[in-house]
Amino acid sequence: QVQLFESGGGLVQAGGSLRISCTASGRTPLSRYAMAWFRQAPGKECEQLIAIISWNGNRIYYDESVEGRFTISRDNGGNTVLLQMESLKPEDTAVYYCARDRSLYGLGPSRAREYDSWGQGIQVTVSS
Repeated sequence: QVQLFESGGGLVQAGGSLRISCTASGRTPLSRYAMAWFRQAPGKECEQLIAIISWNGNRIYYDESVEGRFTISRDNGGNTVLLQMESLKPEDTAVYYCARDRSLYGLGPSRAREYDSWGQGIQVTVSS
C-alpha cells in the first residue's frame, strides 16, 4: 500500500471547472499502476467509480454520469493522476478519492475492493 494525496478541490458554481490531482507519498511511483477516481456524495454510503486510467493510459473508462465532462489523465511521468472536471453540476458535489489498483500493469478494475491504496478524499462542492 501507499499513501495517496488529493489536492485542488473546492467550491465552484454550476457550469464551472475544477481540476483535482492525486500524488503518492515519497518516491512511490504510480506510473506502473492503473488508477481510479471515486466519489461519495452526501448521504450516500458507497463510493461511486467515475473514472479509470490504465497504467499506460491506453484504457480509459468513465461512468456515464461524467462522460464528456470529466477527463482523467496522467502527468509527471505517470506519477500524478489528474481529473479535469468541466460543466460541473450540483449533483457532482461529493468527496472525491483517488485509488491505486492493487495489481501492477493493470487495465483498471471496476470494483473498489481491487484498489488497495486510497487518498484521504477531497471535497468538491458545486453550487447552483
